[in-house]
Amino acid sequence: MRAFPVQLPSGARYWTVVDDELGVVEEADRFLRELRLARGRAETTTKAYAEAVVLFLAWCASTGRDWHTAARDMGLFMLWLKWTPRSGGKLRVVVAGPGAKPVRGESRINKVLTAVRMFLVHAVVNKTAPAWVLEQIYELGDSRDLPEEARGESGGMRYRMRARHRLQEPETAIDRASDEEIVAMFLECRSARDRLILLLLARVGLRPGQVAGLRRSDPHLLMDSRSLGCDMEGAHVHVIRRENENRAWSKSKKSWAMPLDFLVVQAFDQYALERHERLGADGSDFLLVNLFRPPYGTPMTTDAIGELCESLSRRAGLGRKIGPRMCRHAMASNVADAGGKLDEVQALLGQKSAESPRPYLHPKPSRLREAIERVPLPRLHGQENNR
Repeated sequence: MRAFPVQLPSGARYWTVVDDELGVVEEADRFLRELRLARGRAETTTKAYAEAVVLFLAWCASTGRDWHTAARDMGLFMLWLKWTPRSGGKLRVVVAGPGAKPVRGESRINKVLTAVRMFLVHAVVNKTAPAWVLEQIYELGDSRDLPEEARGESGGMRYRMRARHRLQEPETAIDRASDEEIVAMFLECRSARDRLILLLLARVGLRPGQVAGLRRSDPHLLMDSRSLGCDMEGAHVHVIRRENENRAWSKSKKSWAMPLDFLVVQAFDQYALERHERLGADGSDFLLVNLFRPPYGTPMTTDAIGELCESLSRRAGLGRKIGPRMCRHAMASNVADAGGKLDEVQALLGQKSAESPRPYLHPKPSRLREAIERVPLPRLHGQENNR
C-alpha cells in the first residue's frame, strides 16, 4: 500500500492511496479528492495526508484490525508509529531495546494523527464508519444544535472539542536571520536572479512557494500602476494563489500586494536584463526560471529555492544553515524593530489573525534595552518637597 499521484483532466493533481495490486482505496481516495478539490488544499498537503493514511491502513492490516473501528486503539497506533520504520518501501517492526531511538518524533506523529482524524471524520460523515468513532478520537461535549453525523450513539447530542491523542512536542523555535548573515549571503550570490530571490525572501518576506509561483505580470514596478489596471500606489508585487506546473503554492488563500523598496526594484531590473540576455523573449510566463542549466526557461521549484539558501549559507561560511523561513522571520522582525505595528506586520506577511505574526518576531537585544530605558523612574512620595 502506498501514496500515488493522480492528475485529473483539468490538470489539477492530488495524491491518493493504492493497494499492493495498484487498486485505489475508495474511501481514502474520496477523502483526498475532496480535500484537494472542495477544500482547496495544496497538492503537497494531499501527499502528506495520503502518506499518513497509508501508515494507518498498514497498521490495521498488519495487526488484523478493521480500519473502520480501529480508532479505539489509537494509543497503540501511536506506539507503532514511534517504532516502525520503512525499509525498501515496506514497513518493518523494530523491537525497542535500551538506547534505541524512535524512528518518528513527536511532531511527525502528531501530523500523522491529524490526517488520520480527518480521514475518520470523513468516513463518519459519509456513514462508512460508525458515529461512535468520534468519541474515540475527540473529547466530546453536549450540544443541541449540531448535525446528526456529529452526534454520538451513547445518549445526548455531541460535538467535537479536542483531539484525545496528541504528543507534547519539544519547542523548536525558528530563529531570525541576522542582517549580517543576509548581507554575507547576498555577497555570495552569483547571479542577479539569485540576488532577487534572496531579497524576495528577506526584504519582502515571501514564502518559497510564493516566490517560485510568481508570474512575470505580478510585479508592478511603476510609481503609478493604473495603466496596468491596478490602483495600488508605488512599486509592489501581487501574491496570488494559483495552480502551478512547478507545484509552487501560496499558503494563503487570499491575494494581496506587497510594497517593494528601491533595493528590490533594482534587483528586478537587473534580473530582467540578465534573463533577456540569456533567453531573449523565450521562457515560460513564470518570473524565476532556469537560466544556467537545462531545461532553460522552465520555472524554478520551491525545493530549488531552499537549496539556494543552503548553498549561500555554506559559501558565506556562516556556520549554520539559513533557511527561507528564517529570512521571513528576519523581515517581520526588522519591520517591528523599525517601529512597525503588529497589524502592519500582519498585513505584510499576509496573515489572517493579528496573533499570527507573533512567532515571527525576534526583537534585537538593543531594542529590549531601549524599551527598559524608556520606562520612567519611580517617584517616591514627598520626593519633590525634599529637594
